[in-house]
Amino acid sequence: MKPETTEDILELMNGHLLSAVLGTAMELGIFWLLADQPLSAPELARSLNIPLNRCYYWLQILCKLGLLEESGEGYTPSTVAREAILNVQSQDTWAFQAREDRELSLYVENLALNISKPMSAWGASNRSPADYFGQLEEDPLYTAGFTRKLNEIHRSLAEQLANMLDLRGVKRLLDLGGGSGVMSFALLRKYDELTSVVVDVESVCRVGRVIAADHKLEKRITYLAADFLRDELPVGFDMVMLCDVGSFSETLFRRIRDDVLNPKGRLVIVDKFAPSRTGAPPSRLLAAFLTSLESPAQSIDYVTTEVVQTRLEQAGFRGVSITPVPHKDHLPWNIDWTLLETQK
Repeated sequence: MKPETTEDILELMNGHLLSAVLGTAMELGIFWLLADQPLSAPELARSLNIPLNRCYYWLQILCKLGLLEESGEGYTPSTVAREAILNVQSQDTWAFQAREDRELSLYVENLALNISKPMSAWGASNRSPADYFGQLEEDPLYTAGFTRKLNEIHRSLAEQLANMLDLRGVKRLLDLGGGSGVMSFALLRKYDELTSVVVDVESVCRVGRVIAADHKLEKRITYLAADFLRDELPVGFDMVMLCDVGSFSETLFRRIRDDVLNPKGRLVIVDKFAPSRTGAPPSRLLAAFLTSLESPAQSIDYVTTEVVQTRLEQAGFRGVSITPVPHKDHLPWNIDWTLLETQK
């Protein structure tokens, strides 16, 4: 929200408390607990094992936020909660997101004391940042939650891309860094003769295979565990896709063109590009700020569509087209996407 009054300013200054209240509701699943029947404060306190007085005030704050409603029968999700929470994502995805946000909040703990220090905000607090790739390799529960979360929030984008891309004549697709395969799923459902190979780390591939089976697409999609930036890639593809991967080196583009693609093969890139070399994409501004807290000495040099187009042309691709991806809703993860398409 953009503040307009002093009350708005004070509300924002208390935002960390409200965020904790809402995040706890997501992690404990209160909206789903109340989805089918109202419950009283004592019933919720017993069900969630929370002291009654604490539970009561927590519920009152959720009511003030407009997410719960109280009646003589107990508490129920508001219309806003049903439309913006229950009808948008699963309980598991909301809970996973809330846990991630809770961990990220440690970055900004004591921000006023640490923002001027020329060191990592984690180092200033004697902490170590989470090892993202280490978690994917070592924690199966985290990997499953992370992969299923991205699969869920990217479905709308995948459907939009399937409507935008003309894959007539494309038989073999290579989905680099494709995660669960969510982008491939949408394309496979639209084009019956298409097959796909998804390349990602082994732990993500394991989850992807299960999700593919759930979609009954396991016979048309395979998963290859590899580091596509370093390992040898399979060859003979009509199209290569890089969606939300963030890798735009001329070296990678040249490998794809010279070694992977068939004659007249195509490369599709979908990502959130910066408006300028010094400005982050609007929907990734907070993420850029968090990165600056972790790596304050890192130079600011964001990738624009013009930069990617130049690197593609230097790698030998031709006829680069750039198209904004329209979105059906206003969910933050569906905003600012751009499609780049080029041919060998």
